[in-house]
Amino acid sequence: MGSKAKEGIGRMSSDIEIARAATTEHINKIAAKIGIPEEAVLNYGPNKAKVSMDFISGLKDKPRGKLVLVTAMTPTPAGEGKTTTTVGLGDGLNAIGKKTIVALREPSLGPCFGMKGGAAGGGYAQVVPMEDINLHFTGDFHAIGAAHNLLTAMLDNHIYWGNELGIDVRRVTWKRVIDMNDRALRQITAALGGPGNGYPREAGFDITVASEVMAILCLALDMDDLERRLGNIVVGYTRDKVAITAAQLNAHGAMAVLLKDALMPNLVQTLENNPAFVHGGPFANIAHGCNTVLATDTALRLGDYVVTEAGFGADLGAEKFFDIKCRKAGLEPSAAVIVATVRALKMHGGVAKDDLGNENVDAVKAGLANLGRHIRNVKKFGVPVVVGVNNFTSDTPAEFEAVKAYCADLGVKAVLCTHWAEGSKGTEELAREVVALVEGGTASFKPLYESAQPLWNKIKTIATEIYDAADITADKAVRDQLKAFEDAGYGDFPICMAKTQYSFSTDASLKGAPSDHIVAIREVRLSAGAEFIVVVTGDIMTMPGLPKVPAANSIKLEDGLVVGLF
Repeated sequence: MGSKAKEGIGRMSSDIEIARAATTEHINKIAAKIGIPEEAVLNYGPNKAKVSMDFISGLKDKPRGKLVLVTAMTPTPAGEGKTTTTVGLGDGLNAIGKKTIVALREPSLGPCFGMKGGAAGGGYAQVVPMEDINLHFTGDFHAIGAAHNLLTAMLDNHIYWGNELGIDVRRVTWKRVIDMNDRALRQITAALGGPGNGYPREAGFDITVASEVMAILCLALDMDDLERRLGNIVVGYTRDKVAITAAQLNAHGAMAVLLKDALMPNLVQTLENNPAFVHGGPFANIAHGCNTVLATDTALRLGDYVVTEAGFGADLGAEKFFDIKCRKAGLEPSAAVIVATVRALKMHGGVAKDDLGNENVDAVKAGLANLGRHIRNVKKFGVPVVVGVNNFTSDTPAEFEAVKAYCADLGVKAVLCTHWAEGSKGTEELAREVVALVEGGTASFKPLYESAQPLWNKIKTIATEIYDAADITADKAVRDQLKAFEDAGYGDFPICMAKTQYSFSTDASLKGAPSDHIVAIREVRLSAGAEFIVVVTGDIMTMPGLPKVPAANSIKLEDGLVVGLF
């Protein structure tokens, strides 16, 4: 997202300068465009708002519009611009007369102050107010963190006051969370300092976007469903390995109270004054990577088209979008856009980042194997595909023609997109191709695996069908844990893979389209409230660390304005 602002077309303003110079409309006017009355708009200032649950509940009988997923090839440090393309396509569809709403995730503070930057788009394809969206926004993440940590506090408090439920402190599985990259908190010892502070035990922190509470908020259909799911969270086990839930601790009601405002979708606008819901924010490499079901469904009831995105490459975000979100919410996607860049293709073809500005058609052709696998994978779900090539000025016509010809051989059209520099004008061709796919009626969506399959088989299906692995492997303890989950009634749950985003394999250094590798399962975790099984592979961490030179070093206030945010 941010990389384009630094290496884009000529000397353009930075993302934050463009966003700050935008002419925005009052959020009530944006709401009115899609039929939301003023009394249903809960304002957070003039340019952002939440939409009331009473209004949303009244939409249940309205037909849904067409759902379009924007996903991507395997990401590289060169940047692919998936969120930028999502916003640009939404504006492009509106420009050709389709009533379209964009549905995005909220950014985490971890990447904003770490290395990746913000997640509000870039150039002339952004959602605004950019600073607010990338920072505290409407406080949703703070509410999620507070609800999660309330449960942890009540768990430790229960143990301190006699432990009536017989929780084995060695088998507590529920951690704490913070919305920051802080490697020092991955493993800690809690309750030191004597009897007055409780019973010492090993503990740790995850980043808020990996919290099961985040996943629950993103999958809940309404307030009752939210509270039910919160109550089902498993926090640990007794000595006899009997699961203990949040409902048994009487924590779910108070947690729901903390989340009652966070559950309402957030409404903002694009730079071209088109509506956008920005709500929920699980990462795709350690969580399920999709915005809330509630925001997506609300948008589908209000618009003719909804353009949404799923995190990282299609092997992670799109697979989870299809197998978890669409399966659980009964969504039927009509088309998918796979975002690619010539620069990323060259990196997958073996070119170093410093040499990406030089024409290298052979490297593009070598890297196309990565894009090709993503195309074939998305088609396995019965969803028609178009490739959006996010343009950089260093790209050459010969390089794009190589992409176009390769995609044509796979029966897919590749469209050059210049939305970063030109806004909706740069995505009108992509928008028309999306409409052609949707109106062609060829979508026949189906998940990759059946819910009734054994958990081990589901994991193997994902690994072999999506990652092109030869097999999966795990210690006996992991296999036994999966069997225990099935015996406890969780066998129908879908799988949420925690895997590096930088490779089809579990080795981040393997670029392109590696095959016949082995996916080693390190750990499996039950998310009984979110209703999926998290499978941890390789060296993936659910609490990231900051890089040597974090983005936070350059973020500051000058004359009351935020600078350094990208």
